[in-house]
Formats: sequence, C-alpha cells, structure tokens
Amino acid sequence: MPGLDYKFLERPRRRLLCPLCNKPMREPVQVSTCGHRFCDTCLQEFLSAGVFKCPEDQLPLDYAKIFPDVELEQQILALPIRCIHSEEGCRWSAQNKQLQTHLTVCAYNVVPCPNRCMVKLLRRDLPQHLQYDCTKRKLRCDHCAEEFTGEAHERHQDMCPEESVYCENKCGARMVRRLLTQHSLSECPKRKLPCKYCTKEFVYDTIQHHQIQCPRVPVQCPNGCGTHGIAREDLMTHVKESCETALVLCPFKDAGCKYRCSKPAVALHLDEATHSHLSLLCGLVNRQRLELRELRRRVEELSGNQDGTLLWKIPNYSRHLQETRNGSNGTSELFSPAFYSHRYGYRLQVSIFPNGNGSGEGTYLSVYIRVLPGEYDGLLEWPFPHRVTFSLLDQSDPALSKPQHVTESFSPDPNWKNFQRPRPGAVGSVRTGCLDESMLGFGYPKFISHEQMKERNYIRDNAIFVKASIDVVQRIIN
Repeated sequence: MPGLDYKFLERPRRRLLCPLCNKPMREPVQVSTCGHRFCDTCLQEFLSAGVFKCPEDQLPLDYAKIFPDVELEQQILALPIRCIHSEEGCRWSAQNKQLQTHLTVCAYNVVPCPNRCMVKLLRRDLPQHLQYDCTKRKLRCDHCAEEFTGEAHERHQDMCPEESVYCENKCGARMVRRLLTQHSLSECPKRKLPCKYCTKEFVYDTIQHHQIQCPRVPVQCPNGCGTHGIAREDLMTHVKESCETALVLCPFKDAGCKYRCSKPAVALHLDEATHSHLSLLCGLVNRQRLELRELRRRVEELSGNQDGTLLWKIPNYSRHLQETRNGSNGTSELFSPAFYSHRYGYRLQVSIFPNGNGSGEGTYLSVYIRVLPGEYDGLLEWPFPHRVTFSLLDQSDPALSKPQHVTESFSPDPNWKNFQRPRPGAVGSVRTGCLDESMLGFGYPKFISHEQMKERNYIRDNAIFVKASIDVVQRIIN
C-alpha cells in the first residue's frame, strides 16, 4: 500500500514524503547505508523488479541494511488530519494516530449490520436499519403473537392463519384466514361450481338459472319415440335424422316431390313413385342446364377485357414447348382468353404456336389473332377495320437495362377472309364457348426465333407475356 492519502491540516514537510509515491510515508523504512527513507510497501514493490539499488542515489542495496524508521513514523502519526469522511459531513480533526480510534465511533463510517444480514451502511443509519429494514431483525406478529425475523415476518404477513381477511370471491364475508378454505368450498355464495351436464363453471347463486337453459340438459323427444337422454341442443338433429316417428320429406324434395311420411315409409314411397321422381329429375336437369348456360354467358361477358388490350401470361412455357415438339398434347396451338376491342365491340382471341407454325415451324414462335362471334356483331362495321399490334414483353429489370419488347403491327386488308363477319357455326357459339381450333387466325408465323428469345429475358420464371392491342379510332358523328 503506498503512502498516506489523508487530508492534512498543514502541508507535510518534504522530508516526510516518500520519493516513490510522493505522499507522507506509511510504515517508513530507512536505508542505513545512504540514509534515504521510503514507504515500506513502495520500496518492496520497487525492489521486486530485480533492481537492488537505492531509488534515490542508485547505490547498491542490501536487505540487511533496511530497517523501520520508528522516529519518523511517530512524527507522521503526530501530524493533524481531518476525518476521511470529511466530505460526507464529519467535522472531526486530530492527530493522525487517533484516526482509527475515531473511525470506531464516526457516524459517517461504513459498518456491517450486527445482525449479519450482509448489509453495509453508515453508522448513523444503523439504528433505523435495525428497527425497520434489517431482514434479521426480530418482529412479533400482531395477529398470532409469534416472533419472526424481519424477512420471515414479511412472508408470514400474507400467511398468518389468525389474520382477519375478506373472502377472495368478493362475497363480503370476513373471517380469520384458517377458516377461509372451508368457506370458499362450501359456504360462499360466490363460489364457482361445474354444471353436472355441460361441465362449465358458474357462480353458485347463478348455476340453478343456467341449468334451466343448459344445452346439455337431457329432454324427451316431442314425437314420443322413447329415446332417452337426448341433450337439448341435439334435439333438433335427433328429430330430423334419428327419430323413427318424425315425418320427413321425400329425398326428391329438391326436384319437386312434396310427399311427407315417417322414415320407415320412405323406402316404400321411393318404390311406388319411381316414374314420377324420374320425370321430376329430368325437369330439374333441364332447368339447371339452362341456368348454367346463362351463367356461362354472363361470366364470359364480365370476365372479358373490354378496353382493346390483352395481356396474356403463359406459365410453364418450357413444358408447353416440349409438348408441342413431341405432339403429346394433341394440339400445337395455345389459346388466350377472349377479349373485346372496346365496349360493345369485336370479340377477339389470340393464339400462339410455341414451336412455330407453317414457315416458322420448329424454330420460331408464331402468333395469330382471330375474330370470334360476338353479341354485338350486328351493330359493327365489317370487315374488321382496326389496326392490331402484337408484343412479346421483355421481362428484364428496368433499373438494370431498358426492356426491348418484340413488336409487330398490321392493318387488316378488307379482302382478307379472316376479318369478315364470323358465322356462329364456323368457330363455335359465343354462349357455349366452344371453339373450332382448326380455323387459323391471321398473324406472324415467324414472330420471333427460339434463339432470339434466349438473348433477353423474354422467358423468365418459365413464363412469357404476350400483349395484343387494338387501335380503335373514335369516329366523330356530325
């Protein structure tokens, strides 16, 4: 330990300071050969480095020539100092040698609790700690008069069997804690009990009202079939499905049969009414066929694009290409959903040949468009007059490179048979959605080669996007 780090009333003279730590020497020792003095600890630490020379004059040292300087130590102990807790508020000052005696009574000195509760605190705070805070202090319970340590007393306060407490169910009753369990189990009107039918828990004073309405209470069948123990909530299911005496409708009720009988008589009715049931079913099937046809027509009208633009995603492109090459799918042509050139306009459809068609077969992607029979053909101009544009979209990231779509356009020649008004029987009915795939549209057999499709991201995530747009010129009617 280095020299003394106390608050001296007067600045110590230089000869009392250790040359190594520059503080008043603690347990000073003197080197007899040269007379220099040091703190015993400071000198030992200096010599522990293996240098056996005096720190002041570098002369050789001999452990036998080093001895305690008692006279110098007495001079240092006689120096006047302030208490080491002066900054905390202690006003004591006296000779250095009286410090340890003062610390045994200093109100600002840190001392351990005499009850060995592992707490250290200022001596002046000790009385309050012993009375109120110490976990080892002795306290007597106000209810049962037993004595406990402070820590055990805190635990006992919530457990004392003689303490008066209110019922936890908030029924208003108050009693000593040791009677609380019996009260909660058999006396409290707010205790919870399970319903013996549905096992749900209810407060004691409401469980009787619940059992009047409980869905699991057993009831008797209103038809008097003799089945016992039917839960109230299962009664309707029993009457409809299990009760032998209940009247039921004929299984062909949805077809129009109004016959009602008991369950055992259903089989006999079915045998006797076979022909009438067959007639009812035929009528039902015809009605449903007409309804389905009308629904298909309405769905087709609602789902069809009516702004003159088709954006057609073709997923699983590599599979389609392989199937058309192998001829395994029965046809080499893929058809898009139908779309309209404009509202109340021409009904159109795009088709592609993944492996090409005609002059492009085997090495190109071919694209065609056809005019389908539409609901509004009688109001339109014929032949089809509007410019058509095909595009194969480049799916490259626009942030990395500018997309390079493949685009081709044409204006229909009025003499081309492909754009004359279609006859409903030629390519199918718009209501049924049936298409004669043997009738080819008009387009480009060599729209883009298979090699060109690999140069950019025309195929991405095994899908391509084909866009078709109709340039409809709005005419001004004077």
